Amino acid sequence: MNIAVVGATGLVGQKILQVISERQFNVNEIIPVASLKSYNKSVIFKNKEYFVHSIQDAIEKKPEIVIFSAGSEVSLEYAPIFASNGSFVIDNSSAWRMDCSKKLIVPEINGHILTFDDKIIANPNCSTIQLVMALAPLHFKFKIKRVIISTYQSVTGSGMKAINQLKSERSNLGNDKFYPYRIDMNTLPHCDFFLENDYTKEEMKLVNETRKILGDNNLMISATAVRVPVVGGHSESVNVEFEKNFEISEIRSILSATKGVVVQDNPAENIYPMPLNSYDKDEVFVGRIRRDLSNHKALNMWIVADNLRKGAATNAVQIAEIVQKFVKH
Repeated sequence: MNIAVVGATGLVGQKILQVISERQFNVNEIIPVASLKSYNKSVIFKNKEYFVHSIQDAIEKKPEIVIFSAGSEVSLEYAPIFASNGSFVIDNSSAWRMDCSKKLIVPEINGHILTFDDKIIANPNCSTIQLVMALAPLHFKFKIKRVIISTYQSVTGSGMKAINQLKSERSNLGNDKFYPYRIDMNTLPHCDFFLENDYTKEEMKLVNETRKILGDNNLMISATAVRVPVVGGHSESVNVEFEKNFEISEIRSILSATKGVVVQDNPAENIYPMPLNSYDKDEVFVGRIRRDLSNHKALNMWIVADNLRKGAATNAVQIAEIVQKFVKH
């Protein structure tokens, strides 16, 4: 089949092409799409060079699957056009996530709800994906009552300009500026922009998307999102209160048996998840699992994943693998 990748020259777009290639996806033609400023640029897919197309060119080619990673405005304008032509659209932006007519999918959790009629499918926020990968099996067993999240998010979540700022500061140049303050040797409690309720958009994504994916609007969730000087990999400190009693051994057993989750939890041997070790991996790593000493029905855990892989590209390609079955039929 023919697959178009909109935003193919960006960080996530490049990673999508890499993941499609690695997973031996059934591709007849790859159609890299980028904005006017990227004309004359090319991308590499399976060791071959492909020059980027305009989005109009891609529309005319009528690809079976289109993966968007070009921002909400582009998705809102062009995803319906592709969908009306029969394409399945998988969108990485926040454009469609909270649209009640669109499904928000993490394949391991709710991929089974997709149907042939779902022509625009939303890919969740990177921080949400790794969070719900750990929460979903525990929610099913013990019923989550409340979640408190503090994130430690890589600069890669902000794109190439943020990476350039960090590199520039580490070289003592300071020429590139994306964040309002220095990021090297610093942490910024500021991911995305602030809303009227004094939470950031990133923090509210964690709240609203988690509720939608887990299918429970009554979940009490509070989040603080922090940008840290790390290139690759988001980390999350998560406190979860359940309605039912649990044993820590049950938690470890359930998470260890969850597809896509790897438990790394042996403090005596200094074994715990770190972004350095999650780089370019598709799994979600969970460790520091321990009971909350202030609440017998709550626990703390530490969740780490590569935000460009499972947090974006891999999850989108996994959705495409499900959609591929509809195309074949």
